[in-house]
Amino acid sequence: MQEIPTIFGISLCLFPLLPTLACSDADGASSTGTHGSGAGTGGSGGAGGSGPRSLKTRIAFGSCMHQDKKKPVLELARASAPDLFVFLGDNIYGDSDDIAMLQAKYDKLAASPEFQGLLEAVPVIATWDDHDYGANDAGKEFPQKAATKDLFLDFWKEPAGSPRRTREGIYTSYLHEEPGGTLQIILLDTRWFRDPLDANSDPAKYKHDYQPTTDKSRTMLGDAQWAWLEGELKKPADVRIIGTSTQFGHEYNGYESWTNMPHERQRMVDLIRDTGAEATLFISGDVHWGELSRLETAGGYPLYDVTSSGITETWPEIEENANRVGSPVAENNYGFVEITWGEADHALSLGIVDVAGTTRVEHEVSTRELRF
Repeated sequence: MQEIPTIFGISLCLFPLLPTLACSDADGASSTGTHGSGAGTGGSGGAGGSGPRSLKTRIAFGSCMHQDKKKPVLELARASAPDLFVFLGDNIYGDSDDIAMLQAKYDKLAASPEFQGLLEAVPVIATWDDHDYGANDAGKEFPQKAATKDLFLDFWKEPAGSPRRTREGIYTSYLHEEPGGTLQIILLDTRWFRDPLDANSDPAKYKHDYQPTTDKSRTMLGDAQWAWLEGELKKPADVRIIGTSTQFGHEYNGYESWTNMPHERQRMVDLIRDTGAEATLFISGDVHWGELSRLETAGGYPLYDVTSSGITETWPEIEENANRVGSPVAENNYGFVEITWGEADHALSLGIVDVAGTTRVEHEVSTRELRF
């Protein structure tokens, strides 16, 4: 019998229709396994063991992890005993179209003791951002994206039959059924299909590298990924987490994010509303600081975006953000979403923990506040 990987302490199904954390792609096939083995039955991770299962689910996540640097944040994340860790991109700093060089950088990450320790204890899933995609700020024009996709999927141990192997891009989703409800995790690909951004043409008016485009033909996700996402958001789920490598809910600051294509961000807001996808929130990375943003939407509920960045990287200056809840975190950090499952409503704790192990951001919200 084929060995079935595990996640959240239960089987990660390699076949459709079983009620575990499995691919929820519209074609019904499994999209991915998980990298890491310690959280299965009898494993050493927080979700392992054979005792009664908690009515809490804790998802940890982070981004911006240089392969050459120490990674104490991963040790802290492991110690918090999450049920899953999500890598949100810039998982290596590849920045090359030399595939051998990129492979060597993945090899260096694989040899990291902190990374190995996390994999031993916690299942992980991943998407990419520009530096593991292959070039700083790159989009659909990057010529080596097919080759770097193969490297990415091989490193994260994507099964041979996964839809991620056969379609363009690396987007995917997962469903996890708890006694109290169903969690959906959607990982977007904001690189493969993304059109070029508009460079800052007026530094007196705009900030840093980019300005919001007025060209509504530009896309972040591409037609195929948008169509797939609509199908995913129509599936029943009690809590949805959308992982996007770049920020979604913050105020424009001139760096890469959804704010550079405001029509695409509005398309996402509209899609969530039109599909009736309640209790949806975002997790993101990229910017080398941590923060929680709350985006108010017309005719809908507020969309939270927990940004955790970076695992090893920092930035000299944190940008203003009128949508920020609480204070930013300049130090290395990881983020978390903890769900306490209830009968009718579920309590969400959204937070960021710094490299000293201090919880710097923690915000409580009920799913009853995230309804239409």
